[in-house]
Amino acid sequence: MDQKQIVKQLVNFQKTTFDQTFNALTMLQEQTERVTELFWDNTLRLPQESRKAMTDWLKPFKQGCEDYKKLVDTGFKNVEALLG
Repeated sequence: MDQKQIVKQLVNFQKTTFDQTFNALTMLQEQTERVTELFWDNTLRLPQESRKAMTDWLKPFKQGCEDYKKLVDTGFKNVEALLG
């Protein structure tokens, strides 16, 4: 097996590992968000303004995660294109 094929396999392994880890963390974040909302609804009785502030805080976080994923995907595409 030539070196180029080995590097392609390593990059593919890294991409698969990243995708699976990112998806697992995304699912964990979504589940945590649901549990937190249930907690807010049933325990704290937060004022609507506080709830809106917390919800608004999550939007940039989610957007940052999406932007990061796109950036990493672009990087993997560039490496794959370089390797041919």
